[in-house]
Amino acid sequence: MTKTEKILSHHGIRPTQMRSKIYKFLKRKQSAVSFTDLKKTFVQKSETNKTANRTTFYRSLKIFEDKGLIHQINDGVGVAKYAISDENAKGKYGTDLHMHFHCTGCKKTICLPNKISEDSLPNDYEINNVNLVLKGVCEKCRQKY
Repeated sequence: MTKTEKILSHHGIRPTQMRSKIYKFLKRKQSAVSFTDLKKTFVQKSETNKTANRTTFYRSLKIFEDKGLIHQINDGVGVAKYAISDENAKGKYGTDLHMHFHCTGCKKTICLPNKISEDSLPNDYEINNVNLVLKGVCEKCRQKY
């Protein structure tokens, strides 16, 4: 069993060939990726494969998200993006609470390393969704100006 297959199995995900490829792709990316980015990477040009693969991708992303392997980011551009979740930062809410940075220049969105302490949240509140996005210009884009 490969390292990727072990990770997927550990999260209760059946490690198919396509799921392993999707996980490896997301793991390699430095920034969050949209469904369209993912589809462009894997979908072949034939029309029949596009339909089948689109369903496979949606299902895989949904399973990965439900099992806490990835998280969805809404950075305000109208398209959901996905990134690998930090395995070591799981808290009582089942997710890693952290901020994201969206560059208005290159349109990339990245996960920021600093975590948000669950201790700062009131005990009698229950979190249903977290979406913390800072917007600005990344170092690379700033150097262009």
